[in-house]
Amino acid sequence: MAMTEISTFDDQQAEIVTAPRDQPDTEVTKHEFAEPDAKTVGDVRSKNPRMIASDVNVWYGDIHAIKNVTLEIGSNEVIALIGPSGCGKSTFLRCLNRMNDSIDVARVTGDISLDGQNIYSKELDPVALRARVGMVFQKPNPFPKSIYDNVAYGPRIHGLAANRAELDDIVHRSLDRAGLLKEVRDRLDEPGTGLSGGQQQRLCIARTIAVNPEVILMDEPCSALDPIATARIEDLIDELSSKYAIVIVTHSMQQAARVSQRVAYFHLGDLIEVDETDRVFTNPRHKLTEDYITGRFG
Repeated sequence: MAMTEISTFDDQQAEIVTAPRDQPDTEVTKHEFAEPDAKTVGDVRSKNPRMIASDVNVWYGDIHAIKNVTLEIGSNEVIALIGPSGCGKSTFLRCLNRMNDSIDVARVTGDISLDGQNIYSKELDPVALRARVGMVFQKPNPFPKSIYDNVAYGPRIHGLAANRAELDDIVHRSLDRAGLLKEVRDRLDEPGTGLSGGQQQRLCIARTIAVNPEVILMDEPCSALDPIATARIEDLIDELSSKYAIVIVTHSMQQAARVSQRVAYFHLGDLIEVDETDRVFTNPRHKLTEDYITGRFG
């Protein structure tokens, strides 16, 4: 097959990659709610912003899932989105690479820019955007292809390699960055689905970084993994943050504390509080944040 040829199977896989992995965040968590203001939300700015979300709203039909969220995502930082189930954190994450486009009843307003360009502009191809803003899902989703072809898939369809030698280099470098190359170097022709759960997730991360993204989105990437595999993914997140902006959704506050530099707390579609991780966990501004991190609800 020629380097730039895209088969019907590859088209199907592209649809799988860009489709949401779960239902919209429409579950409502009931709790006494005080409207956040500028003093309680904290500093939504980043020292070196790569993506800027301004006054973002999301509706699923008549359900107002995200309400006037403004947040900056910085280069070379990890920001963790936390909050109870149904609070909107995954919905907001999917806004950042237009994955909500595939949901017929979804409607997004506001502005989200990547390096100054509005990602919802009609001039911006969503497929090209998703190469720049990659996604790692909750459950590992390797293609039913070889380990090599899993990683080579993106560079092939985006024309990032002029020949086999260049493609080999991309595959090896991506697997190495994902901390997987040493484990699979001698079996790149074996199915990616034959790897362990933790290895499959690292393979999916390698597949994501193979297309040179600027931002990596992670939707509970460790929830299906055992503690050892989780620790390896967390170490990898720390390493990758030196090159990429990373946004991670997690239900684990311990994980948020370990891997992030900033934390954003969502509740009922509102961004309640965002600040440096240590401050959020030791001296939260808002009572809702304090109640959540101390286990009073959630």
